[in-house]
Amino acid sequence: QVQLVESGGGLVQAGGSLRLSCAVSGRTFSNYPMGWFRQAPGREREFVAAISSSGSTTIYKDSVKGRFTISRDNAKNTVYLQMVNLKPEDTAVYYCAADSAVMLRIATMIPNWGQGTQVTVSS
Repeated sequence: QVQLVESGGGLVQAGGSLRLSCAVSGRTFSNYPMGWFRQAPGREREFVAAISSSGSTTIYKDSVKGRFTISRDNAKNTVYLQMVNLKPEDTAVYYCAADSAVMLRIATMIPNWGQGTQVTVSS
């Protein structure tokens, strides 16, 4: 069973930056695309970014393009999400996923999630 542990969230002012990390175990990390999703209170979990198993392909939600960067370190079994110029609408719990379905951007197709990390952006 895959285990995912997200970290790096916090409270920042609008315009600030955070770097999220997700450590993965229980799965051959380098075989799987990785993704970040987020869920704000009262809203459905939504796609944020994904990266292919090799790292050669990345995709993003339109509203985060140019501000967020997803990357991975296959030697460390870790995926990252660098977030700059954060906005109040980025406030949510952020989750990572290790599953081929991340490239389809559909959260309901992904069976395993970590506990998430809270990101709060104040205006």
